[in-house]
Amino acid sequence: MRIEVICTGDEVLGGKIVNTNFSYISQKLEDVGLSVQWETTVGDHREDLLQAFLMAGQRADAVIVNGGLGPTIDDLSQEIAAKAAGVGLELNEPWVARMEEMFRRRNRVMTPNNRKQAMLPIGSEMIDNSVGTACGFAIDIGKARFFFTPGVPRELHRMLEEQIIPRLLARSGEQTAIYLKRFHTYGLGESHVDVMLKGVENLVPDGSVKLGFRAHYPQLETKLTVRGTDKNDVHAKVEPVTREVRKRLGNFILGEDDETLEGVIMSEMGRCQGTLAVVETFTSGQIAGRLGHLPGAEIVFRRGTVARQLAEIYTAIGLAEVPTGGELTPRTAEVVATAARQQSGATHALAVLVALDEGPDRIDLAGTICLAIATGHEVASRRSRIVGGRDWVRLGAIEMGLDCLRRFLQGLPVQERIDFEKTENKT
Repeated sequence: MRIEVICTGDEVLGGKIVNTNFSYISQKLEDVGLSVQWETTVGDHREDLLQAFLMAGQRADAVIVNGGLGPTIDDLSQEIAAKAAGVGLELNEPWVARMEEMFRRRNRVMTPNNRKQAMLPIGSEMIDNSVGTACGFAIDIGKARFFFTPGVPRELHRMLEEQIIPRLLARSGEQTAIYLKRFHTYGLGESHVDVMLKGVENLVPDGSVKLGFRAHYPQLETKLTVRGTDKNDVHAKVEPVTREVRKRLGNFILGEDDETLEGVIMSEMGRCQGTLAVVETFTSGQIAGRLGHLPGAEIVFRRGTVARQLAEIYTAIGLAEVPTGGELTPRTAEVVATAARQQSGATHALAVLVALDEGPDRIDLAGTICLAIATGHEVASRRSRIVGGRDWVRLGAIEMGLDCLRRFLQGLPVQERIDFEKTENKT
């Protein structure tokens, strides 16, 4: 089945908004075995939208249109869809009632222009939006079935997964069940993981398991897409492959499926009834930011200390001897983590200290990261160098600090390396 995605909006076309919606749509379709052949971005102009719809209706089997379902004058998707399909517009009274109830629950007044969101092309299929006021709809234009979705990301995500993808799979004629298994890792490159997992697809000889990767520094997502006749068949196929992936990637797996690194840390802290203090330099407090807003953080997260200079850190955590020059070492991080734990009264403290090399921000600019994790009876530390410019160092330091804390809480070595030559020879 040939699929096209049309993204609308002057702000998207002009680059004022980065079009993350398209990448999300494309990835989600690929995860279920569907692929996008064309992507079109078009501004909020009637004639341009009409031509884009008519052209897509001639060359695609299914089209997802994103954006243009709002209440304002520049939201044109319903109007132009009706014109392209050769029909008029009609008010969907049930959706008006839904919107009125949404506004009532939020103690807000629904303005008259919101009724525009319930004006749908005659004969179209209304598609539910469970988290917003813009309902979607589906209609045939040319030879293609068009699916219109809201531009708000969280509304798009829910509608795509719950409403659009099942319709596309039914339209494609695929009668198989599809399952996506995901593994999230830190500390391994995509090429290394590819070598380590060589041959795992062959554990299912019929070719119904596909291995794929999505790199989003500093993490790597490894995906297994599995097809089967039904859910039982899918689970029977994926189980031995999943077991082998866990065996080969081992301690580098920081989470699976919808798990996040910070979520895993919070779970481990809750399991041991621990509390946490964080000290960080150069990261703008983003380690604390990854943890402090999560459910349960009001119990676990004790304190965050953020500064750009190490001397400021020493003063903040009550260390009298302020360092003056010298190389940043793991011992420095150990002293800082120990003092931060004692001062805050937390059971655990994580210190992530960064010394950036001097010079202009270039791809070969490097930084030294020294981190330590302290408890009342143990301290673990690590030193690493990251090359790639200021942002690369900052993101790497954040992820390394969190992953080392995850490893420490799970009783794993804080630093671990794999001999890839031996791995390649074995495979």
